[in-house]
Amino acid sequence: MDSATATPYATLTPDTVLNALDSIGLHSDGRLLALNSYENRVYQIGMEEGPPLVAKFYRPARWPDAAILEEHAFTLELAEREIPVVAPLVIDGHTLHPYEEFRFAVYPRRGGRAPELDDPNTLEWMGRFIGRIHAVGALKTFQHRPTLDIASFGVAPREFLLNNNWIPPDLVAAYRSVIDQALESVRHCYARAGAVASIRLHGDCHAGNVLWTDDGPHFVDFDDCRMGPAVQDLWMMLSGERADRARQLADVLAGYEDFYDFDTRELHLIEALRTLRLIHYSAWLASRWEDPAFPIAFPWFNTQIYWQDRILELREQIALMDEPPLWSNK
Repeated sequence: MDSATATPYATLTPDTVLNALDSIGLHSDGRLLALNSYENRVYQIGMEEGPPLVAKFYRPARWPDAAILEEHAFTLELAEREIPVVAPLVIDGHTLHPYEEFRFAVYPRRGGRAPELDDPNTLEWMGRFIGRIHAVGALKTFQHRPTLDIASFGVAPREFLLNNNWIPPDLVAAYRSVIDQALESVRHCYARAGAVASIRLHGDCHAGNVLWTDDGPHFVDFDDCRMGPAVQDLWMMLSGERADRARQLADVLAGYEDFYDFDTRELHLIEALRTLRLIHYSAWLASRWEDPAFPIAFPWFNTQIYWQDRILELREQIALMDEPPLWSNK
C-alpha cells in the first residue's frame, strides 16, 4: 500500500485552483464548486467563455506521470472510437499539467443520472458499453499501470493493516485467521478459473462512475484503470440475491458479447474479486486516514464495530467462494 502525505491538499486553495487553470490559458469567471472525490480533488469551474469545465488535481505521490498519461491515452483511444467516455482535454499538446506541487487535468463537464440497474434493458446496454471498452482494452497492454492481483489487492493490504496496528488488539487473532482463510479461498478461486486473460479495464466500474442520459451511458473517472480479468468490470453491476444476480448477469452478457467474447471461466472469480476489493478498501481508508477529509467523510471507520463487521463479512465471503459459480450457461 502506498502511504500519502498526511495533508497533501493543504495548499490547494481556491486561488491555487484558478491560477492553475490560468497557467494553461483557461480563464475562470470565479465560480468554483468542489465535486465529490476523496482520492483526488475535483472541481467544476465556471469559465469566462464557454461552458464550465472540470479540473482534476491528482493526489501527490500516488501515480507517476507515466501511469497518469497511460490513463489519459486509454480514454482518448476509447473516445476516438466513439465510445462515450469523458476524456481529458488536450491543451497545447498535453493532457497532464504541472502547477506548483500539483498535477492536474481538465475535462469537459458531462451531466447525467445514475443508471437504473434493476432494468434489464439498462443492464444489456451497459453490457454493450463495457464490451466495447474491453474490445479496445484487449488490443494492447498497460506498461506503467498496475495489475489487479492477489498480491496487490489482498496480501499487501493484509500486511499493511496487521503491521500498522489498525485492528483492535482483542480482534487481531480473529481478523488474522479470517483474512488468511479468505485469501486462501481467493487463491482456490483463481486456480479453478485457470489462466484467464488480463486486459485493460476501467477497474472501478460501479454505478457511481456511470452517468446516464437519454442517449445512454458514459463512463467517468478512469483513475483506477489497470490490467485484470474482464469480469472485474462486470460484477459490480450485480446486486441482490443469487437468483437476482444470475438474471442480471445474463442481461449484462447479452449485450457484452455483441462486442467481446466472455470467458465463462472468469465466473469463478466474481466472489474472489469482491473479497479482494473489500480487503483493499479497508486498507485504503487506513492509508488515507491522516488526510483530514477522511475522518469527516468516513466517521464509522476504525471503530470496534467496524472491524467486527469486517470479520463477519469475510466469513460470509469464504462461504460464497465455496459455492458454484454464479452462472455458467451462455
